[in-house]
Amino acid sequence: MNIAVAKRLQHTEEYYFSRKLREIDEMNKAGANVINLGIGSPDLPPHPSVIAALNEYAQKPNTHAYQGYKGIPALRNAMAAWYQRFYGVTLDADTEVLPLIGSKEGIMHICMTYLQEGDEALVPNPGYPTYRSAVQLSGATVVDYDLEEKNGWLPDLDALAKRDLSRVKLMWVNYPHMPTGAITNTAFAKELIAFAKKHNILICHDNPYSFILNDRPESLLQVEGARDVVLELNSLSKSSNMAGWRVGMLVGKASWINEVLRFKSNMDSGMFQPVQMAAVKSLELGQDWYDGLNKIYRGRRQKVFELLQLLNCTFDTNQVGMFVWAKIPATAKDGYEVTDKILQKAHVFITPGGIFGSNGNGYIRVSLCKDEAVFEEAINRIKTTLKK
Repeated sequence: MNIAVAKRLQHTEEYYFSRKLREIDEMNKAGANVINLGIGSPDLPPHPSVIAALNEYAQKPNTHAYQGYKGIPALRNAMAAWYQRFYGVTLDADTEVLPLIGSKEGIMHICMTYLQEGDEALVPNPGYPTYRSAVQLSGATVVDYDLEEKNGWLPDLDALAKRDLSRVKLMWVNYPHMPTGAITNTAFAKELIAFAKKHNILICHDNPYSFILNDRPESLLQVEGARDVVLELNSLSKSSNMAGWRVGMLVGKASWINEVLRFKSNMDSGMFQPVQMAAVKSLELGQDWYDGLNKIYRGRRQKVFELLQLLNCTFDTNQVGMFVWAKIPATAKDGYEVTDKILQKAHVFITPGGIFGSNGNGYIRVSLCKDEAVFEEAINRIKTTLKK
């Protein structure tokens, strides 16, 4: 049989990490023992009380049925309270909060809810590849907007305003930014809201990194008037070490939440209730939890700085989030050349910046999701390689 792939998939490639992990797996089978510093999957466990809550509710006989599409009230209330406590943003738990099975699904839900063939969406370059994939799968057209180091990795809104934006329906933004670790500021946030209102564009803000190595967690919804033009995604994957649990949230104006729910309700049958109750517990954790987490990440980040200096890379020591973004030396062709060399010779995997867009070609990204001892081993391997 010859069954053609749907048109929507013809320009959507397999995720880079999916391909690369297969290559690493083959190397490991041959005895390489590759150190993977590429992927931002937290290696630390959730708080013990979160795991205890999962165990407690999983043992109850009445927690295993299908769940509501909007999540249980306890979870929505906990998410709203979390936004109030840490961001100072007031949300109606019944109408302005939608729990998600991971925020990645929310990216797809938003695109499928609002975009179709003929529409356009603004996507950051460099940026999280899923934004581009989700827009393409919706049938809409991706319109790149440049992020550059000289502008602090913030978009040039004046330059964007000179484009034809008549078909642009939404704009993906992500601060603290992945992969660059850049943060925004209040002045820019106000300009972004004004830009969106002027051009009738829905701002979709992906905000999973705001607690990692960042002293001031911020939400775009803190800005006056933002609720009229902003939908915000958030997640417990990074801030609570619950990546595999798949717990995210979409917050914003009630009418938009309901529209996204129309699509989502056709895609899943709700989140396992014990996971929801454990998520409630994680959302109740205080500042000491985040302080303890960031103390660990600060120690790891220093090791990454040491590793990057060995490679003659330059970087901003003030960047935040779960990665370190670094500029490669001028003698290197691009990030792919640097990372492939390190992988083959030192058996250390680092992410090339080019997978996040053409503006990332001169950069590499290192994850902080390994113990300091592992970073020390990676440093020693690279030192040995450089001596040869």
